[in-house]
Amino acid sequence: MKLESVEKAFLFNTLKTASNKGFATISTLISMRVLVLADTHIPVASSDIPPQIYKCIEGVDLILHAGDIVGKTFFEKLSSFKEVKAVKGNMDTDALKDILPEKRVINIGKFKIGLIHGWSNSANLLHCLRNEFENVDSIIFGHTHSYVNFVKDGILFFNPGSPTDKIFATTNSYGILEINKSIKGEIVTL
Repeated sequence: MKLESVEKAFLFNTLKTASNKGFATISTLISMRVLVLADTHIPVASSDIPPQIYKCIEGVDLILHAGDIVGKTFFEKLSSFKEVKAVKGNMDTDALKDILPEKRVINIGKFKIGLIHGWSNSANLLHCLRNEFENVDSIIFGHTHSYVNFVKDGILFFNPGSPTDKIFATTNSYGILEINKSIKGEIVTL
């Protein structure tokens, strides 16, 4: 159903008036559950992600992937379940590198989420990541295969780890973001 221009103007003015009077509007009422993946390395590290993650997909609104998907076929499979917003990683095939950006900002409600793969395991990684984005509420990254979930200087730094590869970690993991009045991250170990 398409809205006619008069209906669009009415809706816009109603929302603007509600916002100006302090009432909640669409952008402040958003509540989302987001699956966060990184470093899946399919089909190199594994032929697929664990079945538990497919069950999780049923209960989320969006999938974010912080790179090193590796194969385009897996990216297409993941996209057949839910909308996927992703960035390229250093191990992704050329087919993925051609279609995915190095970094992006995703707006969900009033929040801005920076998404990037990352490139280092160094002590100043968080500082480097922070310098890649302006005015974001969260930075999601991968590359290290080790999960991270903490707030520093008002920004949620979140790395879901890898669900398939333990080369730099002791456990496999993925992440969930709950977004409503705030952004909260949860790491799920496998």
